[in-house]
Order: sequence, then C-alpha cells, then structure tokens
Amino acid sequence: MLNILDRYFLRELAQTVVATVVVLMVIVAGTAFATVLQQVAKGSFPTSVMFQVLGLRTLEGLTNMLPLASLVGVLMGLGRMYRENEMQVLMASGMGPENVLRPVALLAVLLVGLTAAVSLWLGPWAARESGTLINVANRSVIAAGLDAGRFTELPGKGGIIFVDAISRDGTRLGRAFVATQRGSEDGRQHVKLVTAQSGRLYQESNGANRFISFRDGWQYDIPLGGDNWRRMQYQRNDTALSEVTSDDSDDPAESMTTLALLRSTSHDAKAELAWRTNAPALTLVMLMLALPLARQSPREPRYGRLMLAMLSFYLYYLLLALGRAQIGKGHWHNQWPLWALHALMLAFAGWLWWRQHAPRKPSRSVAVGSP
Repeated sequence: MLNILDRYFLRELAQTVVATVVVLMVIVAGTAFATVLQQVAKGSFPTSVMFQVLGLRTLEGLTNMLPLASLVGVLMGLGRMYRENEMQVLMASGMGPENVLRPVALLAVLLVGLTAAVSLWLGPWAARESGTLINVANRSVIAAGLDAGRFTELPGKGGIIFVDAISRDGTRLGRAFVATQRGSEDGRQHVKLVTAQSGRLYQESNGANRFISFRDGWQYDIPLGGDNWRRMQYQRNDTALSEVTSDDSDDPAESMTTLALLRSTSHDAKAELAWRTNAPALTLVMLMLALPLARQSPREPRYGRLMLAMLSFYLYYLLLALGRAQIGKGHWHNQWPLWALHALMLAFAGWLWWRQHAPRKPSRSVAVGSP
C-alpha cells in the first residue's frame, strides 16, 4: 500500500516524465515531418498517407525517446524538490533514502515495461506499417502527383501530362496526353507529344522505378524551328515516372518481428535484436543515474546537472551504438559487452547514491592545551 509520501513522489515524477515525453515527441515529429514532406515533394507517395506515415515514424522513435525522457523527467522532478528545499524538510522530518527509492522503483517498473513493449513490438510494427503504406502508395499513379482533369508536371522529366480519368486504386488511366521536351544530337530542341486511349501504371520487378504504359495512340516528334515533323501510331508506349524512394528506415531488420530476429542468423538481425533488448536496460540505468544527479543545492545553476546528465546519456548511447555496429559487422558474436556496460553504469549510479546518503563520520576534535 502506497502512503501519502509515495503517492506524492510518484505523481510529481510521473507528470514530469510525461511532459518530457510530449516535448521530445514534438521534436521527433518535426524532424520526421521534414523528411516525409521531402519524400512527398519527390513524388514518393501521396499526401493522403503523409500523416499516417508521420505518426508511425513518431511511434517508432519512442524506443529512443523513453530512456532520455526517463532521465530528464526524474532529474527535473527531483531537482525542483531539492532547489525548493522540499527534500531537506522531508529528510529533517525523518524521511530516509528508501522513501525516495520506493516510488522511483515503481515508476521504473512502468517505464521499463513500456520501453520493452515499444522496442520489442510497437516500434517494429510501426516500421512495417509505414513500409506497407508506402509500398501500396507507390503502386498508384496518384503517388506521382497525377490527378484527373488537370495538367501535371512529370517529376524530374521536364514535361506535362493530362489524363481525363483515373481508377479508384490509381493504377489505370483513361485518355491521356503527354508533352515533353528534349535535345537532339544536332543541338536542336524537340517536342515529343503522346496521346493515348488508356494507360496503366507498373513497376520494375525489383520495385525501383515506375512507368506508365500507354495504349492505342499517336506519338509526334516536332523539332522546334523545323518542318520535318514525324508521326507514329503505336499500340504500346511507356513513359518513366519518378523513381521509387524507399522508407528512410531502410534496414530490413528494423521491420522484422522480434521472433523472426531470434530465428535469424544474420549479423544485421543480431544487431537489431541487441538494440531492442538493451532499450529497457538503458531506461533502468537512466532512472538510477538520475537519482544522484538530481541532488543539488538551491544556489546551484538550474540546468548544470541537466547538461551533465545529457552528456552522460549521449556518451552512453554512443557506446551502445558502437556495440551494435560491432555486432552488425560480425566482430562480436553476443551481447555480453553491452550488458557488462549496463552493469558497470548501474554500479556507478549505486555508488554515487550510497556516497550521497552514507552516514558521515564525526570529525575528530583536537584538544588545544593552554600555553
């Protein structure tokens, strides 16, 4: 049963952690929005799925946000109590270090469990759903920016296209008109006009490029400033559209399920599995490290400890990323160096906490004799 003090600590720390998560999600969503908007401008997928992809990528980024939010949230919450002398008053009233550890331990159980759920299930699911949305969109001419009843610029092709009808799934066209301009070997510019009764979108077997296959029409080659026009009737005429741009999380292992990673023997799968399983441990270490770092005096700079905590997090994060790279390259065959790093950081955080709250030895009094 939680007492009044436990509920107070738990409420204050939880509110700070949630606020930190919201701020970090806004930052990550802004970065992801810029990337998604760039892909939409290139014609990689239509605006109809832009916000869905943005939301999924934000969920995918929670794996890296939760450990940092845990560190910053607990650090800011306890730091405020130290600066406003709440902790000093509570300790003078008989509160011991165990009264702080208990609510933090309960919060750690929630955050570590949430991080495990995100890293092992929700993040990979979001990556798979994002890739599926983009792949489905790439099979539609709407992804190239085409719209029925208006002239549209061909992405990167220096021409325009007009279609009078598009099927609901965006793969079939009605009557179409295409105009492009190109240079010839003699330096003269040529205008190429293509008309068609129908068209269909298709991709290469590897899914790298998209084409529109026009049917039953005429093609005109008109040299600018010349009179030697050429006209050709065709049954099929293909025009290239913009190249397909894959999802930025282009590592296939990131979208694999955790069970599939366990069965896989590839180095990339082992590295991804190590990253997912180490995320909950990272959250736990950050929570324990926040406890000694949060202790500060009222006159101490407000964000001094925060800068130290951020530096510690990024150094720790870089070491884990280096370990992941070593596993991905096949230099390390298991995760024990990463878990050894977690154990070392936990021991360091525990030592700092013990040093702050260990009973201090009374100073020896020196008797001064009279002369």
